[in-house]
Amino acid sequence: MTEKVGPEWGPLAALAGEWEGDQGVDVAFGNVEGSMITTPYRERVTLKPFGPVDNGTQHLYGLDYRMAAWRTGEENPFHTEVGYWLWDAELGHVLRSFMVPRGQTLIAGGAAAPDATSFTLRAELGSVTYGILSNPYLDRAAKTTLYEVAITANPDGTWSYDSTTTITHVRVPGAPVAHTDRNTLRPVPDA
Repeated sequence: MTEKVGPEWGPLAALAGEWEGDQGVDVAFGNVEGSMITTPYRERVTLKPFGPVDNGTQHLYGLDYRMAAWRTGEENPFHTEVGYWLWDAELGHVLRSFMVPRGQTLIAGGAAAPDATSFTLRAELGSVTYGILSNPYLDRAAKTTLYEVAITANPDGTWSYDSTTTITHVRVPGAPVAHTDRNTLRPVPDA
């Protein structure tokens, strides 16, 4: 079920609501396999509007964000995220701040027009604004150095994402690993 929000949410207005997608594709290093593997998945995402949030002269409108993904045929999610999507109209930026339960948090951001139907967000290790923080184990064994996600609000009322998380993995000497995820999400029908 999509939620109606006003222009204050800028390009995030198209994402408000409850969404599901069953065509997800995750390509990542499999620790058990010792190689890159492809995992099909389904997911459910909830994006609840809130705002404004006032920080002095800054006014943000946002979406409270919850996501879970399940491998095909499995009952328990293999990945979850919690966080916020934010629109800063004065700066003209979309921000996504989220945490994953393996001890990592990111704030990704990027420029977008208020009526944009697509935008890209980016976070880099070491950045003090759009950056990445990891627990000591991940920092040593699978250091995330870059995160990029492209979002597209499709004309048919769905939205899609394509993300790449660049990881320096101790079990993969040489070039960094490109962990990719993509899916198209459709509104959950009213119950």
